[in-house]
Amino acid sequence: MANSEMMKKIENGQGFIAALDQSGGSTPKALAGYGIGEDAFSNDDEMFGLIHKMRSRIITAPSFGSGKIIGAILFEKTMNGEADGKPVPEALWDRGVVPFLKVDKGLADEENGVQLMKPIPDLDDQCKKAADKGIFGTKMRSVINKANAKGIAANVAQQFEFGKQILGHGLVPIIEPEVNIKSEERAECDKLLLGELTKQLDALADDQRVMLKLSIPVEANLYKSLIDHPRVVRLVALSGGYSTDDACEELTKNEGMIASFSRGLLQDLRVSQSDEEFDAVLGSAIDKIYRASIA
Repeated sequence: MANSEMMKKIENGQGFIAALDQSGGSTPKALAGYGIGEDAFSNDDEMFGLIHKMRSRIITAPSFGSGKIIGAILFEKTMNGEADGKPVPEALWDRGVVPFLKVDKGLADEENGVQLMKPIPDLDDQCKKAADKGIFGTKMRSVINKANAKGIAANVAQQFEFGKQILGHGLVPIIEPEVNIKSEERAECDKLLLGELTKQLDALADDQRVMLKLSIPVEANLYKSLIDHPRVVRLVALSGGYSTDDACEELTKNEGMIASFSRGLLQDLRVSQSDEEFDAVLGSAIDKIYRASIA
């Protein structure tokens, strides 16, 4: 079962969850933003080595252990790596940060206005390894582009199907059906999503609890009933392409929703910064996201 101290931290902790789970497809973009071009690596191993150095620098920065970050979502290679001479999950928990693992394999092609997740044939193996390494929970992302009731129902059903499999390993799944913030039907997508999430949550057993990671809704506090639902451990928000300032401004309009940002946390970090400059920039972003999360 999930570590009770970690559960307490995630359920009641003041702060936010850092998303450090860029995978193979998004890693070159993340490295480019950090100031490392594609000419700096010639294969995947070198690329992942560079992104691991970036993540280790973030995880070990003084500001990251300030108590304002309550969780961090990791890519599998990061989970298997080390920071400060320790396995990354252990290094995080030593700093009071609860570790999660990204388990999905990316997105399928759009159908009925949504992109489901690709199959995850090794999900049981991933969960067993994660549990052995002290991981608390998992995260998996799918996308909603249009207000198609059939597509949104299928999207949420798939998330919960995998979620129940993950729960069987004693891990807490983060369910992430992302509504595309550029969708012209975004407000209607939000409302359809709320209905499907409520239906699936109501069908869970008493001892089955999940987390939700959602796009910030068009209508402020639309998801308040999800925050209050007994099967929901915590509701977190993705930045979805917003800048840090815009994401934080939108988040403050939604009571009880905390951040789980990637771009919003990392956008101003550069490999060329000294350790002092790096920590100052990271600390500034952490403070801003923390204030929005507890507003």
